[in-house]
Amino acid sequence: MNKFCQFLILVLGLVISLQSSRIFAQEEGAKRASDEYTLEEKCFKLKNGAACLKAGFKNEKIKEMEQAQKFFREACDRDMEIGCQKYDCNLDAANSCYQVAIWLEAQNQVEESRKILVKSCNLGEESACYKMKGAKGSDILYWASILLIGIAVFVIAKSIFDDEDQFKAVEKLEYGNGQNLADYGIVLKYSSPLFRRYVSPIISSMKNKKRIREKYKRPLAGAGLTDVLTPDDLFAFKIFLIIGFPIIFFVVRFFLEETWPASFVPIVSLIGFMYPDIWISGRAKQRQKDIIMNMPFAVDMLALAVEAGLDFIAAMQKVVEKSKKNALTEEFERTIKEIKVGASRAEALRAMSWRCDLIQISSFCATLIAADSVGASIGPILKALAIEIRQKKSSEIEKAGATAATKILFPMLFLIVPAVFIIVGAPLVLEALGFRK
Repeated sequence: MNKFCQFLILVLGLVISLQSSRIFAQEEGAKRASDEYTLEEKCFKLKNGAACLKAGFKNEKIKEMEQAQKFFREACDRDMEIGCQKYDCNLDAANSCYQVAIWLEAQNQVEESRKILVKSCNLGEESACYKMKGAKGSDILYWASILLIGIAVFVIAKSIFDDEDQFKAVEKLEYGNGQNLADYGIVLKYSSPLFRRYVSPIISSMKNKKRIREKYKRPLAGAGLTDVLTPDDLFAFKIFLIIGFPIIFFVVRFFLEETWPASFVPIVSLIGFMYPDIWISGRAKQRQKDIIMNMPFAVDMLALAVEAGLDFIAAMQKVVEKSKKNALTEEFERTIKEIKVGASRAEALRAMSWRCDLIQISSFCATLIAADSVGASIGPILKALAIEIRQKKSSEIEKAGATAATKILFPMLFLIVPAVFIIVGAPLVLEALGFRK
């Protein structure tokens, strides 16, 4: 039985191989025969409309107009619309000539297209005349635009290189040696040279610059960015991103080969304008958390230093030296600098309270200002403040722990509980519906 099956499979394989060889030979023969046919034979024997059209243009080139018309007519009968148009064009149909010219232009046969356009225009087809004028005008516009773009690039490049040294000197004077802008985000790092150079001078010359400076002075101070950005720079940053974000949008769309609609551009511009405010607000909140986290240790250190015999400024300096760099030590360092340049202790503490915008810092500064005004010793006061701050921090941690159960309720209710129900209930439902092994 096995030998019979093997024999049967062998016979079937042989039959299939012979049949495939015969079909392949027929196709090759037809192809070879097709290649051996002339255009005329392909047109009339094989009924090939494209061959008729090609033969018509070939005869037209050698001035065999009657033969060409014959082929064009045959192409028209083979549902080649351009054959019909060409046949009518040779009978002086202006619109048909125009259609043929458009088709030839699409086939990259520019010279032939131009000749037939001239014929169509002479026969009274206005569209052909307009197209000829447009072609001439478009060449002029093209070269004029290239010339104007070249002039614009030259002027911009010249202005950039002419005031390069001046800009660097001004930047060094205003921002010193500068800071590592990469620490403040990639957007600021790559945008800063552009908006500081081209937008900030415009903002500085505006009439309402005073209102802009008052509006953005405190947010910058709260975020610890006064050494990085001025209020004018921040507003220039916002204006610059109105254009910058849409440019990034189009670049990303091009490289990803997406078809995102251009109607998104106003939304992207609005996001660009709002981004600096969102970024600064986030930095300010993170900075406030950092200050609260480091405050108990810093106040303890201040109390120890004062009780050891140091005055308030020296104690604050010791805290800055011994602590890791954080938002609170930065504020202490700035307060010390303000006192050294002539501000009173009360003024420096009020400025620190204004910058931090925290109840804990405001209470700390107010207590120290009151003790300083009456001449009381600040050692016991700092010790009492340290205890009070630690107690408040402990109570806040307990409060956060108490609210954690409430916060996790909704994720558990909508994510975990449905998953548990599916795991437990799915086998029961499948069994009830009759899906058994």
